[in-house]
Amino acid sequence: MTQTTETPTTPPGAAVTTVALDIGETLVRDDRYWAGWADWLGVPRHTLAALVGAVVGQGRDSADALRLLRPGLDVGTEYAAREAAGHGEHLDETDLYPDVRPALTALREAGVRVVVAGNQTARAGELLRALDLPVDALATSDEWGVAKPSPHFFARVLELAQAPPHRTVYVGDHPVNDVAPAKACGLRVAHLRRGPWGHLWAGTPEAAPADWHLDSLHDLRALVTG
Repeated sequence: MTQTTETPTTPPGAAVTTVALDIGETLVRDDRYWAGWADWLGVPRHTLAALVGAVVGQGRDSADALRLLRPGLDVGTEYAAREAAGHGEHLDETDLYPDVRPALTALREAGVRVVVAGNQTARAGELLRALDLPVDALATSDEWGVAKPSPHFFARVLELAQAPPHRTVYVGDHPVNDVAPAKACGLRVAHLRRGPWGHLWAGTPEAAPADWHLDSLHDLRALVTG
């Protein structure tokens, strides 16, 4: 079900010409990501999953779950050690949510430009490009050197979108990283009820400013053509 809460600042009849999508828990499930960290740190996977849920519920950075297990942990340094040891990031077709390919294909068939931009590593960007997704462009925060919720990130999103803010929809699951900053930069926003962040904050004041509230990426086709 798609709920619409168009804001009065949106120009009447403004058509959406570009859909920009977040990555983690929008296109890709984070199961493998956190499982890999749990294995690397030598803790049960359910322990780390529970800690991620706890910090998410507190509105904290999800990486704080790793620091709870290893106080003082430098996540960047540890990430590099994992890569060097051959236990780094991995993504394949099984990590994509089932609606990703058909939904994005439908958007492009409708003449909509589709781009992907999220808070991910450069390595994640390489892995996603290798999946040959039906998108026009893809970038990560690590590649840009700027991350959400910075307005500079959304300025780069608009460069990728090749469209003005009121004709661009940013789709994401996280109110703090996606909804609020994208709206502040003039983009229209679709909050996706997916993953821990999307479900936890669905129906809350934090997610309320979104122009649309979606249950599936399949809802996007009707959003841009309706």
